[in-house]
Amino acid sequence: MHHAAIIGPGVQVFPQLGWPAASAAEPTGGLGWPSVEVAAEVSRETSSRPLAPRQHTPLASEIERQVRLARTLRSGEPLPKPAHTRVFAVANQKGGVGKTTTAVNIAAALAQSGQRVLVVDLDPQGNASTALAVEHTEGVPGSYEAVVEGKNIREVVRESPQLPGLSVVPASIDLAGAEIDLVTLVARESRLRRALTGYLGETEDAGQRFDYVFVDCPPSLGLLTVNALVAAAEILVPIQCEYYALEGVGQLLRTTEMVRAHLNPDLSMSTIVLTMHDARTRLSAGVADEVRTHFPNQVLRTAIPRSVRVSEAPSHHQTVLTYDSGSPGALSYLEAAREIAWRGSGSGGSA
Repeated sequence: MHHAAIIGPGVQVFPQLGWPAASAAEPTGGLGWPSVEVAAEVSRETSSRPLAPRQHTPLASEIERQVRLARTLRSGEPLPKPAHTRVFAVANQKGGVGKTTTAVNIAAALAQSGQRVLVVDLDPQGNASTALAVEHTEGVPGSYEAVVEGKNIREVVRESPQLPGLSVVPASIDLAGAEIDLVTLVARESRLRRALTGYLGETEDAGQRFDYVFVDCPPSLGLLTVNALVAAAEILVPIQCEYYALEGVGQLLRTTEMVRAHLNPDLSMSTIVLTMHDARTRLSAGVADEVRTHFPNQVLRTAIPRSVRVSEAPSHHQTVLTYDSGSPGALSYLEAAREIAWRGSGSGGSA
């Protein structure tokens, strides 16, 4: 904004805009402002001048992106259904990277778009069950019974009360002892795969095929995470846009290679989501560039911004999609879900 002191006649007001100096002979609009006639003349003169190039600050670019995104999502373009059920293990042994938040919000976004989605909560903390408003108190049957005790998933699955088409296998505190209980079991690494394959086959035979399955892993590389990697065809890795972003991803890659070599040759790290991105800082931009350099084909174009609404939603037992559907976090997760759907259209992976 251009400023100039206004001290009466004879002072040029906003000289950068070319307004002539008011004089005693020229009428003013009071307090030294040019009269209507002078302003009109200036308007005619400046309207023919070329505009200065617009400054694209990170914040302005982010606002433009959100506006374009909102328009795209309001267009209502349907998402393609995958040729086969796509099973994702949402994994990163580094805690606090938005793993559960990403799992439940992308699942919710796909369900809102007409896909049938199953979320398997394999984290003893049960945060995914909380966000999807599914009961998971101690003693409630869920993923522990399916993985350790061999119950049919049909007996423990619950429908999310918020979103039609979204089903949940909840996790209670009982799952905390699963790592120990699995050690003595036969084929301990493939217990979830056996349970999931059977249930997905039943639903498909009944004409109720799931389009997507998201297994929310605990923040570790123990037996529960290995079970998820054996059951899945794809890995979705949330990476926080912070200094230690890539720390631990190397270990996850080594574990993935071991699982692929010995237990699940179809496994691939297909998707990386950048989370907690702050467009105002060089740090976030630098981390994003580094991750994209290491994984050029896996990183989604859409980065999830830091958002108060995303953080608030779980305390209301909701995803951000139902808590505040117009917030930047909700729009970003919707766009990330659309990217995942279009990337895998016609080439899904089965359990």
